[in-house]
Amino acid sequence: MAEQLINEFTVNRPIEEAWPLITDLERIAPCLPGAELQEVEGETYRGVVKVKLGAINSQFKGEAHFVERDDENYRAVIKGTGRDTGGRGNASAEISAQAESLSPTSTRVAVTTDLHITGKVAQFGRGIMGDVSSKLMAQFADNLNHMIDEQGIGGDGPSDDTAPQAPEATDGAPAQPQVRKIDGPATEPIDLMEVGGSSIVKRVAPVLIALALILFLVRRRRG
Repeated sequence: MAEQLINEFTVNRPIEEAWPLITDLERIAPCLPGAELQEVEGETYRGVVKVKLGAINSQFKGEAHFVERDDENYRAVIKGTGRDTGGRGNASAEISAQAESLSPTSTRVAVTTDLHITGKVAQFGRGIMGDVSSKLMAQFADNLNHMIDEQGIGGDGPSDDTAPQAPEATDGAPAQPQVRKIDGPATEPIDLMEVGGSSIVKRVAPVLIALALILFLVRRRRG
C-alpha cells in the first residue's frame, strides 16, 4: 500500500526558535504518539512505534535519518524504515517538512509523507491513514507546544560540554560513531480504534462479523 499524506501543524514560537527544535529528533520524539526513541548512532535514530487495533498489537521497530536539511530555507527531508516485530509487515516513509513564519510568535510547518506499507498490516491502512495521520499530527502539535510551555525552547538536555563525544580515528581508519542509548519513558501504543473513530470501525467491521460467525459455528458444532 502506498499513500501520500499531507498535514500541517503550528508551533507557538518564531521560526528562528521553532526550526532548531523541529529538527531535533531526540527532543521531539516523546511528543510523537506511540513513538519511543531508543538509541542514536551518529545521524541515525532508532526506536519503535507501537500501534493497537482492538486486540491486535503491533510494534514497528525501525530507524530514521535526515537525507536533506536546509536550515536557511527551513526545509528538511527524513527517511524512515521499520518492520513489524510480529512479522506482519514493513513500512517506509519519506517525510518532507517545510516551515514558514505565520507571525512574529508562530510558525506553520507543512509535512508531506510518502508512506509505503506491506504485509498484513496494510489491509487496515488503505483509506483511513489520512484521517488517522491528521489526528495524530494534531496530538503531536499539542504535545510539542505543551512541552515548549513547560521546558522552553532550550529544554533540560545536557550542555555541549557534557554531551558524549565521538571517538577519535586511529591508524588512519575512520572512527565508528558511538551508539548512545536513550533512557526515556515507555510509551503507550496508538489506539487506532480511538483515533480513527468510525472510519476504523467500518474497515474492521466485516472482519469482526466474520470472526463472530466462525465462533458461533464452532460452538454449534461442539454443542
